[in-house]
Formats: sequence, C-alpha cells, structure tokens
Amino acid sequence: MRHLIFSTFIFLTSFASFGQHIGSTFKDMEIKGINIDSFNRIYKSAFDNVDTSQGVFKTESEKQDIIQAYYKMLQDFKNFLVDNNFKLDKATKCYNKIYFNSDGTVDYFLYNFIKKNVKIEDQLSTAKQIEFNRLLNLFIKNYKLPMTAKTKFSQCGTTTYSPTIDKDNQNK
Repeated sequence: MRHLIFSTFIFLTSFASFGQHIGSTFKDMEIKGINIDSFNRIYKSAFDNVDTSQGVFKTESEKQDIIQAYYKMLQDFKNFLVDNNFKLDKATKCYNKIYFNSDGTVDYFLYNFIKKNVKIEDQLSTAKQIEFNRLLNLFIKNYKLPMTAKTKFSQCGTTTYSPTIDKDNQNK
C-alpha cells in the first residue's frame, strides 16, 4: 500500500507541473506507463446526467454552458486543422477525453481514432496521425475555455473530422 501511495505521489508530481499541455493517444500514454485511471480520480466529470451532485457543473445552465464551450473548442480545433492545411480524404471518427485545469486551460487532450468498421485503406496514415498530434499540441498550448471551476474537470465524447474542403476551390 505504501508503494502504491508513493507511486501515485511521484506520478502526480511529475505530470502535474504548471503549464503542461499534452495531446496524445490513450495508447501512447499507456506505453509511457501513465495510468489514465489516476487522471479520472483527479479530474471530476464536468457534469453527470444521472446524479448532478457528482459533476463539477451542477445547474442546467452551467451544464449547457460547458457543453457549448466544449463543442466550440472542438470546432475551433477543426478550424485550426484547416488553417494549417491538414487535409483528410475521408471522414474520421475520434473518441477524446479532455482534462481541463480549473482555469479552463487544457492539461491533457487524449484521443483514439475509431477504427471499428473502418477499412484499413480508409484509416489515417501514420504520417497523418503524427501531423494531427503535432497540430493538436500546438492548438492546446494556448487554448482556454471561457469557463472556470473550483476544481479540475474532464469532458469526453466522439467527434468526426470531415474531409477538408480546399479553400481555393470552395466557391467553384
């Protein structure tokens, strides 16, 4: 038990540094030996549909505000991808869980591209995955939700990144 407590303390102090913004796949975090369950003990769920007392944002108004802020963040990221010439040929589904600091900044943006029922030839290439991760890390470095909380919180969901429309051919 002492070893577990000490290990958890070392984990928290080594990864809870100020100004740390990490975008990564769940798998890569596990490969690095980082137990995602420990994040879930530190970061409370933004809201809970069943028991509102369990979420960070408790009122219906707060819940709607965090949902809007979360979706806006995802849309801002999609726009950032387009602005940085990240092009997709096929719609790509992605599951993400984002861990926010109490000030609304992103501590961790973890994701996995959903490969179930996706043909191998329709999956993102390794080069595209690397570029996606690079751009994600640039994006979250300075991104901040317009909401704050008394504690760290998380929000998860699935999003679809659509094929990119070439800005030059958009009006043709």
